[in-house]
Amino acid sequence: MPQSPPDIRVVSLLPSATEIVCALGLQKYLVGVSHECDYPAGVADLPSVTNTAIPKGLDSKAIDEKVRELLQTDAALYHLNVDALLALKPTHIVTQALCDVCAVSAAEVEDVACRLPGNPQVVNLEPMSLQQVLDTFTLIGSATQRESEAASVVQALQRRVDIVAERSAAIADKDRPRVAMLEWVDPLFNAGHWTPELVAMAGGIDCLGNLNQPSVGLSDNALHEAQPDVLFVALCGFDLSRTEQDLPLLERLPGWADLPCVRDERVYYTDGNAYFSRAGPRLVESLEVLAHALHPDVHPVSPSGETAKIW
Repeated sequence: MPQSPPDIRVVSLLPSATEIVCALGLQKYLVGVSHECDYPAGVADLPSVTNTAIPKGLDSKAIDEKVRELLQTDAALYHLNVDALLALKPTHIVTQALCDVCAVSAAEVEDVACRLPGNPQVVNLEPMSLQQVLDTFTLIGSATQRESEAASVVQALQRRVDIVAERSAAIADKDRPRVAMLEWVDPLFNAGHWTPELVAMAGGIDCLGNLNQPSVGLSDNALHEAQPDVLFVALCGFDLSRTEQDLPLLERLPGWADLPCVRDERVYYTDGNAYFSRAGPRLVESLEVLAHALHPDVHPVSPSGETAKIW
């Protein structure tokens, strides 16, 4: 039986951290979340301690322009609700320093934490690879005295990763499709960080990715130049319905109709808000979804039944 941790009160400032905290059996100790935390069930009902400077209802191009404007002026994209944090009296605040576009800046969190009573511990996550994502479970487990639970969760996730990698090892090089992974379409952005690793483990060749590096903007000619056999769209922060609104924008790209992935009807999309861009437990499920899409004869559907959609 897992032991109860000491009297802790956890605030999570990003959705992936919220999922990790819950995976470690700490959901009942979670007292506050970000405005974007929506999984697992129940966390969206907790007090929100962040807000965004990005207005609702903008299209993708306008979102990108607003983000660039704020970053160029050193203005914050997200803000902490200090009064809410004071009321919640957290003992632990889980945040990140990986991406200023993804959550409240680490500097602001550290500054606010110094002014909170009880000197809460700030747990900072900044994974760039799949292994580093798994390491964040250990980091949070250590901070909350859930080391054994973290070890068990990581072992189970690693086993699922190994199973996919073992199946893919039997796929010949000539049968590995060239895969273009996109996390934004207006303008185009590739999917960086851990995504090229997932593509390789799933039995593909990432023709746009920059391994363990941030995502980068692409020219409108990028897909025409890459000639991918498979296009996989997982838009950062967008669910399926919102992603479907942007998919037709791809048709304006040079040479779209002649791309191998279009001719062979191998353009896939998924819920990027839940998968691929969220560095938590469901990143492993993202791998399983991708593997099945690339090689359905080798990789079965993920245990949850989640599959990529064909556009």
